[in-house]
Amino acid sequence: MSAGANHERRRLLSLMAMTVAGTELLTMGSAQAQADGARGPGTNMPFGPLKQIDAGELNVGYAEAGPADGPVVLLLHGWPYDIHSFVDVAPMLASAGYRVIVPYLRGYGSTRFLSGGTFRNGQPSALAVDIIALMDALKIERATLAGFDWGARAANIVAVLRPERCRAMVSVSGYLIGSQEAGRMPLPPKAELEWWYQFYFATERGRAGYDRYRREFARLIWQLASPKWAFDEATFARSAAAFDNPDHVAIVIHNYRWRLGLAEGDPEHDALERRLAAFPAIAVPTITLEGDANGAPHPDPTAYAGKFTGRYEHRLITGGIGHNLPQEAPQAFARAVVDADRA
Repeated sequence: MSAGANHERRRLLSLMAMTVAGTELLTMGSAQAQADGARGPGTNMPFGPLKQIDAGELNVGYAEAGPADGPVVLLLHGWPYDIHSFVDVAPMLASAGYRVIVPYLRGYGSTRFLSGGTFRNGQPSALAVDIIALMDALKIERATLAGFDWGARAANIVAVLRPERCRAMVSVSGYLIGSQEAGRMPLPPKAELEWWYQFYFATERGRAGYDRYRREFARLIWQLASPKWAFDEATFARSAAAFDNPDHVAIVIHNYRWRLGLAEGDPEHDALERRLAAFPAIAVPTITLEGDANGAPHPDPTAYAGKFTGRYEHRLITGGIGHNLPQEAPQAFARAVVDADRA
């Protein structure tokens, strides 16, 4: 048999295996009502040795799983979380034939700036640029992007600015693109209360307090954002280690101050921000997810459904699922990735 025929046979076998594994993911229960199985079995096994690669302004630390020639999925975490939000999702997708990349965002874990003089910029467009730089460094032409919180926001921005690089998207809490102008607009008092930490971070006292009490702050946010998630101490400590990054506080504080218009962004991103300020529609195939017990600020799904003009579906994940949806409901999240990718 020729080398070309062998390659084609391997490719077909890989596709068949991926289809079978993907079907198994899809038959784990209803997509909409998962009160009995949303959290899934949860192996909670640690990632293997992490990899590092220079990409744009950063040396990025990331976990990788699955076949090197599989379709790529980038899993993007939020604040105050880390790559272990996907510790159960990644092996599920790897077993379905995907090459899974789970990077630490700037300011987290083993990701470092290449230069001490680089502006520690936390504006969301900078995180999106980081994702494209990582894809370029890894020679990934297209990928399915899936994330929550900061990660979902960055994925939304990539889907708008570089849709040709995005096969599909899974976004917890839907359409999360914002602007400084929108951030300056006051909200009703109850809504403002939900963003209490944003105002705390606007002060020097808040910056110093977050720096001093990183773990205590993160634990409180986990409890408020996922009131029914009974995470154990080992689970929290594993993720909390990511906040020891020397740039973590600077990135977090700048992110929230930028959103309120209290800190300037990088002028090199001004053109991107002007495009994003128009709140453009997202055309790539998308599934949005929401947990039925999300205690973090989040929009109602009816408010953003019209922002997705391609193949689109929204799923409510029930069973007391909070803000950290991929870690609380890994089966539902993995299944959404497989479904979104089947455009």
